[in-house]
Amino acid sequence: MIDERELAINPIVPDSVRHNGQVIAQIRSLTASLFGIAAGILGLESYPGFLFYLFGTIIVSGLIWGVLAQGKPERFFESQLSGLWGRDVFGGLSSFVLTWTLFYGLVRS
Repeated sequence: MIDERELAINPIVPDSVRHNGQVIAQIRSLTASLFGIAAGILGLESYPGFLFYLFGTIIVSGLIWGVLAQGKPERFFESQLSGLWGRDVFGGLSSFVLTWTLFYGLVRS
C-alpha cells in the first residue's frame, strides 16, 4: 500500500492513469488478434487454443510489467492487479476467437 509521503513525492495523476489503461487496452487487443491468427494457422482446436491465448496473455502481461512498467507498476497504475494483470484480458478474448476462427477456416478449407 502506498503511504501519504509516497503520494506527495510521486502523485498519481488520473489523466496519466487513464492514458496508461488505454495503452494497455490497445496492446491487449492487438496481441489477442495476433494470437488468434497464430492459433488459426497452427490449427489449434478447443482447449489447446484457449490455453494458447491464456499463456500468450500471461507472457504479454509479463512483458508489460518488465518493459513498459519497468518492474514498478505501482507507479503507473492505481492497482497492480486490475491495472496490469486483469484489465482487458477477457475483452481481448472476443478478438482472439474471431481471428482464430477466421484463420482456421481460411487455412483448413
